[in-house]
Amino acid sequence: MKTNSHNRAEYLLSLLVSVLLAFLVGGIIMIATGHNPLEGYAALFTGAFGNQRAIGNTLYKSFQLCMTGLATAVASQGGIFNVGGEGQMYLGALASCWLGAVLTGQSPWLVLPLCMLAAIAAGALYALIPALLKIKMHISEVITTILMNSIAIYFCTYMANGPLKTSERGVSQGTAALDKVFQFSKIIKGSNLTESVFYIAAITLLVWYLMSSTTTGFRMKLTGQNERFAIFSGLRASTLGILGMLISGAMCGMLGMFECFGLQTRFKPDFSSEFYFDGMLVAMIMRYRPLGTILMSFFFGILKIGSITMQSKTGISSELILIVQSIIIFFMAAEEGILNNLRKRRAARMATGVITKGGDEASITHD
Repeated sequence: MKTNSHNRAEYLLSLLVSVLLAFLVGGIIMIATGHNPLEGYAALFTGAFGNQRAIGNTLYKSFQLCMTGLATAVASQGGIFNVGGEGQMYLGALASCWLGAVLTGQSPWLVLPLCMLAAIAAGALYALIPALLKIKMHISEVITTILMNSIAIYFCTYMANGPLKTSERGVSQGTAALDKVFQFSKIIKGSNLTESVFYIAAITLLVWYLMSSTTTGFRMKLTGQNERFAIFSGLRASTLGILGMLISGAMCGMLGMFECFGLQTRFKPDFSSEFYFDGMLVAMIMRYRPLGTILMSFFFGILKIGSITMQSKTGISSELILIVQSIIIFFMAAEEGILNNLRKRRAARMATGVITKGGDEASITHD
């Protein structure tokens, strides 16, 4: 019987092979389009680590993916697949920016915690709706969260361009600007890395600890793996599912606030480039394991930021990195089936060898 460490090692090996194969396919595409793959990948990593600005952007993107990935993972551990993080993020961003603009002139020691609570409440309460629909009425959360994404995004866009639209000159859309004392300062000038990463890092550690080292996390994991068994074991699966979605929605709401208070300085309808879905893919690749999600977030962050420089320096389209990511996802999705097939073939060969050997021994004994 295989141990957890053996399964983990087997999975990591499969992931490494998938990454290498994806880079190999990417290199073949570069050659086919008249580009040098060594130059392309060199530009990719230079774009991610070539200077302080690049390092700052890579770190920020990685932390961003880390938080969205863990938000997906914690909901999935509770047995609910949260596809609505984008909408929860929009509502958290709008609520916090609106409150921050209303409280202009007040102490940041008062305003920032209140804005964070507003973002948490907006994201968590919006995530509660599909959770209750799934648990009470057995309505697919995938459908409801996807539809609720559109509702939240259109609502926030209407509010930012209508009732809450700023009257500042030169600003075509968005809410009023946040007071400078409320904004997160940049750690590396010219980059996207702001003081918000300290909050993200703290939240990441808390969620990782919850999912990996607490009884609640273990119960949520058991519920996500086999809800029926969890119910028969006496666990309150519905409560754990709701808890997972509340935490997930709260994390998305906070990330919306961090994005606006750190980079946008106000709520804008286009503040997100759908980066929740990138984090969701990271979590899916790592099977919603918290530590793996954190590590893979940094790898995807390198690809995302480095691809911009790769395109500008070598002319290789940054869309190639999307192909690389898709190939990794494809191989990891097929990993279980491929490994099972290889195990069956190996078992069949071993069984054939045993039968052949047994037949030879019987023949010798008969002689």
